[in-house]
Amino acid sequence: MTSYLGVQVSDPTLQNQFTQVELRGLKSKFTAVKNEKGKVTVGDLPSLLVTLKAFASTFKEEEVAGLLAQSFPDSTADIDFEGFLRVYLNLQGQAHAKAGHSKTSSSFLKASVTTLLHTISHSERGLYVAHINSYLGDDPFLKQFLPLDPAANDLFDLAKDGVLLCKLINVAVPGTIDERAINCKKVLNLWERNENHTLCLNSAKAIGCTVVNIGAQDLVEARPHLLLGLISQIIKIQLLADLNLKKTPQLIELVEDNSDVEELMSLAPEKLLLKWMNFHIGKAGYEKRVTNFSSDLKDGRAYAYLLNVLAPEHCNPDTLDASTALERATLVLDHAEKMGCKRYLKPTDIVEGSSNLNLAFVAQIFHRRSGLSTDGKKYAFAEMMTDDVQTSREERCFRLWINSLGAAYCNNVFDDVRNGWVLLEVLDKIKPGSVNWKHATKPPIKMPFRKVENCNQVIQIGMQLKFSLVNVAGNDIVQGNKKLILAFLWQLMRYSMLQLLKNLRSHSQGKEVTDADILHWVNKKNRSMGRPSRIENFKDKSISNGRFFLELLSSVEPRVVNWNLVTKGESEDEKRLNATYIISVARKLGCSIFLLPEDIMEVNQKMILTLAASIMYWSLQKAVEEGESLSPAPSSCNTCHATPDASPAPSVCGEDETSSITGDVSGLTPTPSVYGEDETSSITGDVSSLTPAPSVCGEDESSSITGDVSSLTIDDAASDTAVSSSHLDKEEITSAGGE
Repeated sequence: MTSYLGVQVSDPTLQNQFTQVELRGLKSKFTAVKNEKGKVTVGDLPSLLVTLKAFASTFKEEEVAGLLAQSFPDSTADIDFEGFLRVYLNLQGQAHAKAGHSKTSSSFLKASVTTLLHTISHSERGLYVAHINSYLGDDPFLKQFLPLDPAANDLFDLAKDGVLLCKLINVAVPGTIDERAINCKKVLNLWERNENHTLCLNSAKAIGCTVVNIGAQDLVEARPHLLLGLISQIIKIQLLADLNLKKTPQLIELVEDNSDVEELMSLAPEKLLLKWMNFHIGKAGYEKRVTNFSSDLKDGRAYAYLLNVLAPEHCNPDTLDASTALERATLVLDHAEKMGCKRYLKPTDIVEGSSNLNLAFVAQIFHRRSGLSTDGKKYAFAEMMTDDVQTSREERCFRLWINSLGAAYCNNVFDDVRNGWVLLEVLDKIKPGSVNWKHATKPPIKMPFRKVENCNQVIQIGMQLKFSLVNVAGNDIVQGNKKLILAFLWQLMRYSMLQLLKNLRSHSQGKEVTDADILHWVNKKNRSMGRPSRIENFKDKSISNGRFFLELLSSVEPRVVNWNLVTKGESEDEKRLNATYIISVARKLGCSIFLLPEDIMEVNQKMILTLAASIMYWSLQKAVEEGESLSPAPSSCNTCHATPDASPAPSVCGEDETSSITGDVSGLTPTPSVYGEDETSSITGDVSSLTPAPSVCGEDESSSITGDVSSLTIDDAASDTAVSSSHLDKEEITSAGGE
């Protein structure tokens, strides 16, 4: 068995300029232009480089050729992959200079990972270590390694195994990862580490972290800026988790008029935290308004007013009269400590305006003492304003999916899509070139008709993609019609998934993949591996016990399921155990999925189909890569192959898997209704006639299909009784979107 090493570069300095995800993507594109002799010449590079998104809008092919000629006079000379990487970095520096950016900007920190800081202060690192020591100090496995020393490299050494990050995600959002799926041993081999980090990355996406362009290998290597950036996001999600009306209905006190509640609900957690702070310091007589967690808090006065209101019993008159900001910051921290807040930051951190540390400090004060009333009538009104369970689940799924693409970031789908910009960014990501940016207006948008123009273009592109949008206009999105928004996003996700599966099958006839094909594949996969279970459709009640999908996961990768942990699925508790385990095992393989255990237990047909399609994609992608490689190589999903001491089940790369690429999948015949005979309509109509689209990953996107691909959802349009899209009107779409 070969160990997974990722794409290796002999020059460590050059290797460190790229993430593994980027290296795999660039390696794939470089290999694709090799001639019949297996060589790439300097003359081949201009046409390749201008197709990459980093340079497409900056250089023309002739310009690139001219720049290369300065260093490589002979265009027929051969160039290896490392030479190509150096050319890429050099050209990127010139692109930044041409655009007016600093030449020192890091090549691997793209706009999609702006939350991952290249430099993180020692104070922030100390905060993260203190947080880990506090919340994981009693963990049965990690307590042998804790507490960590913030001044040493303990954090990086411990994080290499992936256990720490998985446990930290569960602290932030309890129950995200079934800890039975984590490889917990003192000494892990490279494959086990890789599995843990793959599980971590896919789970991080499922709680809202931005992890585009980060691969498992980057975490195995414990690259400081990427690791600390990810930890920062996880901790931030934990600290802000309760800043919403559903979990903290007392927040409704922040608005005077009930008509402003909708605006309050649309605020990002950070903005809501600032609003809470301004609410209290305003009552205390502080005249300024705090608009950020940095410069507005440097003098410590806002903190002094806030703490005097929340904990007057510990008030120190000298705080506001302190002669220096540093002295005042010291007294503020003393006051907070008397309230029960742990001292994670230093007075200098306040004076220097560290935004991350200040946000963490304010959030800690909020959790310790919010100072909000307990008016029962307001509680009832706040609860009435929240969405129903099914709508909330769908909104969550779409929000996390959009965020995983790296094209845009949503805090609340229903509010954030109303100006059209987020939807345009997602459309451009899924079908590059489909958006006419000259006719689009970027937020903030003050003129309402500009929002309508954006949304009209969204609808126009949707029609070009053959979405069911009869009698639907851009103004419906601007007005925030929730069911129409859900219906549109569902079709968008379905289109993306089908195109990705179709592109994956480019080695065969390239026929469209239908929902019936996916049902046929999962049943055939289980049958070919000697598994007994079978489902009639994606509403089959037998799915609720979880055993069908556990057998499917075991069929695509025999070693991934530990059958000693699987229950019979007879009681509700046993079903939940199996459902939780299924989600974590699928993410451990490399499937980025956003369903909840309840979706499996209740047999939510949309989410069940999402899970099946993700597993199918991972399996076929793995087979494609292994079939094209001269030697065994890991899949782009950062997963691992079976080990000799794993399950004695047959190899996942046998004849069945190979044939699924060369003809099996493309020749699948539609089976009876995937959803059962009671389905009579479809949101999207007939999607099988969609025309081929360019790669949805963008021109220069790395092959990080683990995050952006396997997470994509598929519509419930496989019924033989599905109605043509031309027969659907707005009312039917509205009804379908709310299923």
